[in-house]
Amino acid sequence: MWERDMLASVTEARTDLGSTVRYWAEERPDAIALDDGTTRISYRELDRQVDLYARAFVAAGLEPGTRIAWLGKNASLYFTLLVAASRAGLAMVPVGWRLAVPEVRYILADTGAALLVCQPGFAATAKAAADGLGTLHTVLLDTADDDSGLEVLDDWAASQGSAGLPDVDPERGVLQLYTSGTTGNPKGAVLCNRNMFALRPVIEASDVDWYKISSDDSMLVIMPVAHIAGSGVGTIAFYNGCRAVIRAEFSPDAVLDCVQDGVTHMFLVPTALQMVVNHPRAAGTDWSRLKLVMYGAAPIPLELLRQCMHTMGAQFCQQYGMTETTGTFCALPPEDHDPAGNDRMRSAGKALPGVEIRIVDGMGQPVPNGTIGEIATRSALNMVGYWRNDAKTRETVDGDGWLLTGDAAYMDDDGYVFIQDRVKDMIISGGENVYPAEVENAIFGHPDVLEVAVIGIPDEKWGEAVKAVVVPKAGHEVDPASVIAWARERIAPFKAPKTIDIIQEMPRNATGKILRRELRAPYWEGRERQVG
Repeated sequence: MWERDMLASVTEARTDLGSTVRYWAEERPDAIALDDGTTRISYRELDRQVDLYARAFVAAGLEPGTRIAWLGKNASLYFTLLVAASRAGLAMVPVGWRLAVPEVRYILADTGAALLVCQPGFAATAKAAADGLGTLHTVLLDTADDDSGLEVLDDWAASQGSAGLPDVDPERGVLQLYTSGTTGNPKGAVLCNRNMFALRPVIEASDVDWYKISSDDSMLVIMPVAHIAGSGVGTIAFYNGCRAVIRAEFSPDAVLDCVQDGVTHMFLVPTALQMVVNHPRAAGTDWSRLKLVMYGAAPIPLELLRQCMHTMGAQFCQQYGMTETTGTFCALPPEDHDPAGNDRMRSAGKALPGVEIRIVDGMGQPVPNGTIGEIATRSALNMVGYWRNDAKTRETVDGDGWLLTGDAAYMDDDGYVFIQDRVKDMIISGGENVYPAEVENAIFGHPDVLEVAVIGIPDEKWGEAVKAVVVPKAGHEVDPASVIAWARERIAPFKAPKTIDIIQEMPRNATGKILRRELRAPYWEGRERQVG
């Protein structure tokens, strides 16, 4: 039986991001908390800076529950602001730096953010996206930039003075991550302090030794902070009082440099792993201090896994989760990884300690083992809900706390989950989530296109690639390059289609709905799983 109170019980001194940093500032004040490759910040210094920003936020009149936004790449400052937001009762909203201006504007408007902090390279995007938003009072730079005309964060904070801090509510949202949906509009998944930390003591008290992290370890944060794989990994480092090694964005050289510098834990998507192990420097890198490589967001080919295990020499763990579950809730542990291959390596693993997983039918009722249904999960990891979208929250999380993932799978008698397909139509390309409706909305309006359906097709490098299937308007010819360029003007380039198919009529069911599955089928024929 699920006991929410038991799962929510955490070490008293580490119940939220703010108290966690303060705990380590007292226990290990000189230990490195943040390392961005240029500057190393101790837990003592991080705590001091967090307190300064948190008190400035309160002095500026930002009340508990207010949203503040970040537009930039991974940075130590982002994590400092995230902890400060927790201490001030606010919620942090990292905005993907690769998004187009309309996409950034939508998120800023939806959150009602009162404050936006951006890096200098994104000042123009920030100003364009914020123009005319009455709720957004302040747009700040993280460092001086004479050309932008924006105020610098530290100058602004100093001008606000200092104020007392509110009590921290562990159920109040502290991190809001945007995930696109089948309606085409992104949804803000609200995660609270309880979501961040509730399972850590449960895991520490379990026999899952491979998932335990000591204060002497160091965690690489190189996936984008606008994703749970970026922000979530950073907060796990804080909980354990270890060094968070922050790098602005992924590159094979950056990963190899960090491994050489002693990183012990990392999370990478399979595409990134492939780039790392095939890099000319990989063979000469000292991998001896690397303990655990976590990977997810797409299945990993066995040959690539063999290569990674041979080259890196670390333990490997496949992770399955989603933004709405604060990341990983199901994992394939190192002991199930065999270079020779085995049946379990086809699975996504089994539930972490403190997590329940079941497979359900269309009515939400459990199905027998071996039967395909939808994955549902229940734990203290499940989000507070979608921001200002109660209807969608109720669709996703039922009254008993079960969250529907949208993925179809079966479970074996040992609790291992074997994903078969997606209930929803999401495409995962290079670890990035792309929703067909969002891409379709960007293509609609092209002067030559009558209808469009977007699908994911197999791609050896990215796992899946985005393809648009279009029907021309009568008397028109469609230039594929023109459609791709049209889409790239309206959405981030990684979401835009890589290829275009032109057909004369869409396949439809009896009610007129386009059958994406029929469009996808020829490309996935002969493959064991219909996801990349």
